Amino acid sequence: MIQLLTPTHWKDYELIDCGDFEKLERFGNVILIRPEPQAVWSKVLPQSEWQKLHHIKFKGRSATSGEWLKKNPATPDRWHIEYKNPEVAIKFRLALTSFKHLGIFPEQAVNWDYSSQLIKKFKTPQPKVLNLFAYTGGASLAAQSAGADTTHVDSIKQVVNWANENQELSGLTNIRWVVEDALKFVKRELKRGKKYNGIILDPPAYGHGPSGEKWKLEDHINEMMHDVVQLLDPEEHFLILNAYSLGFSSVIIENLIKSSYPKVQNLECGELYLQATSGVKLPLGVFGKFFKM
Repeated sequence: MIQLLTPTHWKDYELIDCGDFEKLERFGNVILIRPEPQAVWSKVLPQSEWQKLHHIKFKGRSATSGEWLKKNPATPDRWHIEYKNPEVAIKFRLALTSFKHLGIFPEQAVNWDYSSQLIKKFKTPQPKVLNLFAYTGGASLAAQSAGADTTHVDSIKQVVNWANENQELSGLTNIRWVVEDALKFVKRELKRGKKYNGIILDPPAYGHGPSGEKWKLEDHINEMMHDVVQLLDPEEHFLILNAYSLGFSSVIIENLIKSSYPKVQNLECGELYLQATSGVKLPLGVFGKFFKM
């Protein structure tokens, strides 16, 4: 059965409205307008309300970059927010980047909840968790806060440094930081005979490794999945695969997991979305996840 899941524990994040290829969001006390290619419908709130509420708006110069326009120049470029669920409490530094991102994807809190709950339930004293394409570390922080021995892998040194800042903000220590191409890292761990109790993948549609390695989701995800499932501890494990790609459906994710891991147990597949206060739902990727314990 296909599931539709949305975060339920956010206090410092709110999707206020979305439509006409934009979204109106609150991060802490800062309200922003950002582009959103999925929001092909009309806005629920009037444009006058959007203009009244927002503090900062992103204006694109191209398909990949742009600038932030502030109503008040005193509005900060960087600030902090917190996420709490019954298992963990973690903090993030947000920043206005030229790529419209802030350093967090709020819908991923669904996956943070899933991993932290399982880590707490596992019999393994300190479950080993591998976070691939790990960005600024939301899933790594959640795993470490829940008691895991966490390895964080991303190909961009700047975002790994950002994730380390988030670790310090959250009062955590000892996450293992790896700046490397994710597929190369997985193949090396296989040769070493390593095993993990939890593996989290949130691959981009396109990307590059630190040595220029090219990643294209549809070309490489099948190879990645066939490799990564071999790293799972046979007795106690979970895996989360998340994909934000306009061409991917949850059925594709289901087929990928079943073909790479035929003995899968407790498989769930579906779509992540954010529920706007205005009433509309914003789809933000598909997922597949499973566990054994």
